Amino acid sequence: MAKRKAENRSFLDKWEAEYLFTYVKDKPVCLVCGVNVAVSKEYNIRRHYETKHHDKYKDLDMTQRSQKVEEMKRSLVSQQNMFKKATSQSEAAVKASYIVAAEIAKSARPFNEGEFVKKCMMKVCDLVCPEKKQAFSNVSLSRNTVADRTCDLATNLYDQLMEKGKDFVAFSLAVDESCDASDTAQLSVFIRGVDSNLCVTEELLGFKSMHGTTTGKEIFEEVSKCVTEIKLPWDKLVGLTTDGAPAMCGKKSGLVGMVREKMREENCAGELTVYHCIIHQESLCAKALKMEHVMTTVTQVVNFIRAKGLNHRQFKFFLEECGSEYADVPYHTEVRWLSRGKVLNRCFELREEICQFLETKGKDTAELREQKFLCELAFLCDISSHLDALNLQLQGRGRIIPDMYAAVRAFKTKLCLWENQTLQGNPCHFPCCQTIKAQISTAVFPCAQFAEKLSVLAAEFSRRFADFDVQKCRFELLSNPFTVDVENAPTNIQMELIELQCNDTLKSKYDAVGAAQFPRFIPDTMPQLRTQAAQMRSMFGSTYLCEQLFSSMKMTKTTHRRRLTDEHLRSILRISSAQSLSPDIDELASKKRCQVSGLGTSD
Repeated sequence: MAKRKAENRSFLDKWEAEYLFTYVKDKPVCLVCGVNVAVSKEYNIRRHYETKHHDKYKDLDMTQRSQKVEEMKRSLVSQQNMFKKATSQSEAAVKASYIVAAEIAKSARPFNEGEFVKKCMMKVCDLVCPEKKQAFSNVSLSRNTVADRTCDLATNLYDQLMEKGKDFVAFSLAVDESCDASDTAQLSVFIRGVDSNLCVTEELLGFKSMHGTTTGKEIFEEVSKCVTEIKLPWDKLVGLTTDGAPAMCGKKSGLVGMVREKMREENCAGELTVYHCIIHQESLCAKALKMEHVMTTVTQVVNFIRAKGLNHRQFKFFLEECGSEYADVPYHTEVRWLSRGKVLNRCFELREEICQFLETKGKDTAELREQKFLCELAFLCDISSHLDALNLQLQGRGRIIPDMYAAVRAFKTKLCLWENQTLQGNPCHFPCCQTIKAQISTAVFPCAQFAEKLSVLAAEFSRRFADFDVQKCRFELLSNPFTVDVENAPTNIQMELIELQCNDTLKSKYDAVGAAQFPRFIPDTMPQLRTQAAQMRSMFGSTYLCEQLFSSMKMTKTTHRRRLTDEHLRSILRISSAQSLSPDIDELASKKRCQVSGLGTSD
C-alpha cells in the first residue's frame, strides 16, 4: 500500500504526442479510439498505444504527431459538446412533458389530450420554427406518458408535504365526503399546518375512495391512515372541521369521538377543538325563515319554463321581444350555495314578463300577482342576497377563523338593525321590498311579520354559532391581542400578553402589517403566545376546500370517464388543488433524463 501511494500517478503532457492520449475528467483517454485507462500509469498508456495504434502512427514525426493530437482534441471537444447538447435537449423534452401533464391535470382534461396538444405543437412548429421540429417531436405526450407524469407530479407534491410536516408545531384537518360519477364515496382530507416561523401550509392530505359503507369507524380509519402515513404526531392535532353529518360529528361512533379517543390513547395533552363548517351552518340558518312555500312556487315556475325545450325557446324569444335586460332564468340547484339567491333575484326582476308568458300558455297567475306573495318574494329575495354576500365572505382559501367569525358577528348585528328598521316601516337595506312597498299600500306591507322573521333568523344564528362564541377570547388573541382583557385570557399566557401590550415597537409593527401577518413578528421570548397563534392560524373554519375539490372531482370524473382509476383521480386532484406547494419539475426531469453513452469503455 505504501508503494502505491508513493507512485506518481499524475498525467504528463508529453504523453499526448508520444502515445496520442489526453486527460479528461481525471482519466487518461485515447484520442484515437476514445477508450479510457483506469489507472494513470505510463506503462498502461504505453501498452494500449503499442498494442492497438503503434503500427498506424509509427511513421509520424513529432511535428506531425503534435498536429494530429490537436486535430483529435478538437474532434473530441466537438463530440463532447454534441453529447452535452443531446443531454440538454433530452432534459428539456422531459421537462416539457411534465409541464403539459400538469396543465392537463389542472384543467381536468383526459390524459389523451396530450396527443392532441402534440399535434397542435407540431403544426405550429412547421410554420413558426421548422428547424426545431425534431426538438418538439422528442416531447413525449402519449396517453400513458401523461398518466405516468401525473402520478410522478402528485408523488413529488406528497413528498414535499411530508417534508414540510416535520416542521409543523400545530396542524388541523378539514374532512368531508361526497360521491363521484360512479357512485363511489370519496373522502377528502385537507391539512393546514403551521411551522415554528408561523408560516401556513394548506394542502390536500388524502383523497380516499371508499367502495363500501361510510360509517364513522371507516372514515376514522382512513383519516388515521392519512395522519400516520405522513408521520405526523397526534399531539400536534389541534382542530377538526367537518360538514356536521352524524358519521362525522358523533361523540362516540363518529369521526370526532374516535379521533378524541385516539388522542387519549396517544396521551396527548392538548384538547381537540371541533367545528361544524361555518358555511354549512350559515346555509342551514336560512331554513329558520320557513318560507319554503315561496321557493316552491318560484321553482315550479322556473321548471315549467325550462323543462321543455319549446317553452324555453319561446320564453327567451319573448324576453328578446320585450327588450328585457335579461335573456333567461337560471335553474335552482339545492346543493349550490348561491343558487337560490340568483333564481329569486332573476324571477323578481322578470316577475311581470313571467306572468305575461304564463298567461299566453293558459296558466293561472293569480298567486304570482297576489300582493302577499309579491311582498314575501321581495323579502326572501333581499334576505337571500344578504345571506349570499355573507356566504361569499366566508369562502376562499387561507381564511383564518377569527376573520370568519367576525363576518358572522357583523351579520348578526346587521340583523338587529334590519329588524328595528323594518318595524319602523323603513326597509332601506332591502331594495326589492322598497320596490314593492312603493307599488302597494303601506298598510298592506307586512313589516311586523318580516321583522319577526329577522328576529328568528338572528336567534338561529346565535344558536348555531354558540360554539364559536365560546372561543371569542382565543379569536381576539389572534385578531387584536392589544385590546384583549388580560384577566379573561388563559393564565399561561397572561404574563406574556402584558409584555406584548406594553411593547410600543410591537404595537407599531401590528399597525403596519395587520392582524394576519403580525403573529410572525411575535418574538421568541413569548413562546406561549406564539404557540397560541400557531394553533389558531392552523384551524379551519369551514370545509370550503373539500367542497371546491369535489367540484373539481365532478369535472374530472365525468360520466365519460367513469373508468378513471382511484390512483389517477387522486393524483389529478392533488395537482389541481395544490397552492402552497408546486412540483419540483427539475428534480423529476433529472431522474427521467435519457442516458447518453460515454466516450468508451474502460480498457
